[in-house]
Amino acid sequence: MVKTNSAPKLHELYTSAFRNHWERQLFTDYKGDTYTFGEVAQTIEALKRTMADAGLVPGDHVAIYARNSSNWTITFFSIMSFGGVIIPILPDFTPENAQYIMEHSEAKMLFVADSLFGSLDQNKMRGIPSVSTDDFRYLGKQENSAIDKSIIINKEEFLFQERDDEALMILSYTSGSMGFSKGVMLPVRSVESNIIYAREHMPLKAGDRLVSFLPMAHMFGLAFEILFPVSLGCHITIVTKVPSPQILLNALGEVKPHLILMVPLVIEKVYKKRIVPSLKKPAIKALLAIPGIRQLIFQKTRDKIVENFGGNFHEVVIGGAALSPEVEAFFRKIKFPFTIGYGMTECGPLVSYAPAKVTKKGSSGELVDRMEVRIDSKNPYKTVGEIQVKGRNAMLGYFKNEEANVKAFTSDGWLRTGDLGIIDQQNFIFIKGRSKNMLLGSSGQNIYPEELEARLSNYAIVQECVIVQRNGKLVA
Repeated sequence: MVKTNSAPKLHELYTSAFRNHWERQLFTDYKGDTYTFGEVAQTIEALKRTMADAGLVPGDHVAIYARNSSNWTITFFSIMSFGGVIIPILPDFTPENAQYIMEHSEAKMLFVADSLFGSLDQNKMRGIPSVSTDDFRYLGKQENSAIDKSIIINKEEFLFQERDDEALMILSYTSGSMGFSKGVMLPVRSVESNIIYAREHMPLKAGDRLVSFLPMAHMFGLAFEILFPVSLGCHITIVTKVPSPQILLNALGEVKPHLILMVPLVIEKVYKKRIVPSLKKPAIKALLAIPGIRQLIFQKTRDKIVENFGGNFHEVVIGGAALSPEVEAFFRKIKFPFTIGYGMTECGPLVSYAPAKVTKKGSSGELVDRMEVRIDSKNPYKTVGEIQVKGRNAMLGYFKNEEANVKAFTSDGWLRTGDLGIIDQQNFIFIKGRSKNMLLGSSGQNIYPEELEARLSNYAIVQECVIVQRNGKLVA
């Protein structure tokens, strides 16, 4: 049953968060500056004036092309408060891709890191104003400050304007594997629904700490490392450099966050590089054969990982891709507090999640209570089929791409995820692979290459791998 929307509205959540936590710390750049809710609010007001002075009006499209930082998030909330449509561009996109996105999205202003601005072809910029996310100054011929620092607002005056449920809020260009990516149109209701769900089901409260290291231009990191915790009054430390495992572990150890969002790649590296080598030592292998000692070793292994992750978190939420079954099985064996969620940009992003204490082995969580799911097969509980969803989280469609929209939705309005799986009676989702990746074996069996790739990736000598089919045989 889809949950009805009786919770606070998006603008009310953020107006309350800023007013109620005005003096509380909000953003810290790791090894850098810290900003309170009140200080961020002042900059938001100044940037809203900047956009208005540049001739923008609510509903206009504004792009952000920069690496994670406090200023990235401040820019996001400024555009949101102004009533603009936010276009987050991954900093890893090439300048050509970034400029295609700015052109295709009809962006009327660009907030960009100094390091990326120089790589853009100014002849293709259409004269749109550009502002540095490094220090909020105009870029180009006149490099003067873009913000009026004399603007002062008190907390009683500060507010986010109400927007219609179906109004376009985020235009997110997914990193497509072939050609230029599609612009996913996420309305206010999708963003609001994801945040409300997280507030109702994920273990955080005002004053709790987080470390943000996932790309802010991806909906997974944006929704659950930034938008959700800001709405509660949390303090977010932002890793501004590309987070190597060592930088990330250092940050987690220092901040001691209360909730950790993680992608499989990081947790699999911890398993492959740190855990497997220690458990394969001859003395440890011999001790693992003794039941009582084995449990003690597992407990010490779990305690060490928990300590490395800061030792203060409720759970680790893994999303963004499938987790290796071998890694999942081991972390369950040592009773590590983690859970696996499932989503896609087109759902802003959440489709399923369950807390670590109730999640099921091999599942990607339970369907969220504001969505519906069906499996395109004769028996959704046993026979694999495409996972199809609809509900408040679902996108409006792809921007200026009617051909993709026709393919994205069924004739009766369900969003095609492109993922294959089954569900159980409690609507826990079990993903088997991507429909376009599935291979047909010589005897007619369905082969999901992701499962084989996951097994191979756990070998210490394997950095990356892909399974392909050649002349009727599987080749890695």
